[in-house]
Amino acid sequence: MANRDNPLACTDEPHREWQFPDRTRSVPRLSAVSHGVCVAAGEAARTAFLAPSWGALPAHARADLLHRLGDVLVAHTEELALLETRANGKPLTATRGEVGALARWNRYFAAVAETMEDVSRPLSGTARALITLEPLGVVAALTPFNGALSPGSWKLDPALAAGNTVILKPPRAPASSVRLAELALEAGFPPGVIGVVIGGAVEGRRLGARAAERMKQYVCEAGGKSAHIVFADGDLDAAIVAARQGAFSAAGQTCVAGSRILVLSEVYEELLRRYGEAVGRLRVGDPRDPRTHVGPVASAAALERIEGYVDDALAKGARAVTGGKRATVAAPAEAGFWYEPTVLADATPDLAVCREEVFGPVVTVHPFDTEDEAVALANSVEYGLAAGFRPPRCGACAPGGATAGGGRGLGEHLPAAALERAVRRLQTVRPGPGERRRGRRRVPPTKSVITEHGTPAEPFGD
Repeated sequence: MANRDNPLACTDEPHREWQFPDRTRSVPRLSAVSHGVCVAAGEAARTAFLAPSWGALPAHARADLLHRLGDVLVAHTEELALLETRANGKPLTATRGEVGALARWNRYFAAVAETMEDVSRPLSGTARALITLEPLGVVAALTPFNGALSPGSWKLDPALAAGNTVILKPPRAPASSVRLAELALEAGFPPGVIGVVIGGAVEGRRLGARAAERMKQYVCEAGGKSAHIVFADGDLDAAIVAARQGAFSAAGQTCVAGSRILVLSEVYEELLRRYGEAVGRLRVGDPRDPRTHVGPVASAAALERIEGYVDDALAKGARAVTGGKRATVAAPAEAGFWYEPTVLADATPDLAVCREEVFGPVVTVHPFDTEDEAVALANSVEYGLAAGFRPPRCGACAPGGATAGGGRGLGEHLPAAALERAVRRLQTVRPGPGERRRGRRRVPPTKSVITEHGTPAEPFGD
């Protein structure tokens, strides 16, 4: 069984080794849990849901537990951050910040738990209807390899606030999720309210089909190919800071990474040159080193996939403004899964690197002549997730305005206005600030617009 002292990674392939992204340590892999273990986990969660120690707990008591969990997480920041860094290669400075965000989410949903209200409405002169918010029961939450804790919290906290029990299924390096469940017990959550099972990868589309067959509610956070659009009337310095942050945080292993930069033709060459220079200054290295900007990617398979996308693009006429190959890093982690932060120009929009989610430190830069052309380019891929504009085009955010694909813009990834196109895609995403309160129940699609004024904070430095 996985525990905090032995952060084991589990896939469908038993008796092999998994290595931390910087290859400083290898650990045995576990095989995926059996069907029987999953059934037992579900039964335990169901038992906890029905038990008076949780099922009869009033909302204010659930809120107290969430507050306590937030306090415990803060007290264990360094431990949890290191577990996440070891699992996915993010710099330790970033994972520390993520743990702090977890605590804020706990406290936010503690407030949500205390403010959920029943609604009474008249039906006729003699009858009234009482509408109550009821928990669903057992919620299963699958988290991605690029961050078990943060995506896990987005799913865990609203479910707990509403009175559900939760089974977490973390990725191949489950130590942080296991430790989170242990810390929840320390905070006072009853046994079984938060459970963890280990398994291999599963495709969201296939899982959704299975859920539909069983009439189960299902939400999937799928991939993205977000566009960051730069016009001539904005601050290019601010655009470069935002686009560099949006593309290379977590080595580009984020669902809303701004992996395509669309630039008005009259400033294209200047921005390309300056952006390439800024990206070239990013330091690749040991994620535990506070001077590191970009850590390793998560696995050997990820490194090979990224390399394949770039090599294919270069072979078909693209050019590397900076990067374009595996990175060399000094000992003790010189053999890790390192790839240079890469900026590609002259990549035609039909290339795989421009259309598919690379999920690595790779950006393509494209010129456009008109706003309509920029919107068409932004919407030319099958993904819809986030979009950034420099400077913000707030008028286009209004209902019915011409918009670029992508449901949300997240300030920490694409620090600009987010625009939404009226299209249907197999895509649901991390809730924006206006949506978190409704995380406890299914809601119609919404749009979050974040407008940033002035130059964004520089997360990397030089």
